[in-house]
Amino acid sequence: MAVHVYGINHVAIEVTDIDKAVAFYEDVFELKRSDEGEGNAFFKIGEHQFLAMFEVDEMTPDQTRHFGLIVRDERQLTEVREKVSKKYGLKLNRGFRCDFHDPFGNHVQVVDLHDESLVWLLPYQEVQKAGIKF
Repeated sequence: MAVHVYGINHVAIEVTDIDKAVAFYEDVFELKRSDEGEGNAFFKIGEHQFLAMFEVDEMTPDQTRHFGLIVRDERQLTEVREKVSKKYGLKLNRGFRCDFHDPFGNHVQVVDLHDESLVWLLPYQEVQKAGIKF
């Protein structure tokens, strides 16, 4: 029997201050905390995935590790870019529409629904509700 992967269940990141990290991701992406424990936090991402955060004493530098989030459209991409650069003073990485390192050094890339292949997104209820056509 062949294994069939349906998607990603979660992404886990490390942060040096869980309270500041929670505030940042709630503010920038309007994520809602779904569960928590000592030194960690969990946020629902869409209908089927979640973002897990774990507090560590020290961040370890990395050159390629990153994760990507999907927002609806260019307007929301602009809102994220402005908030991370103006409110939080974070530098946007050149060559990408919305690419930055969060205040803890985690590399985040943000795309919109039109950047992605809508064919594989169509089964998700939130995409269907958005009325995206192609």
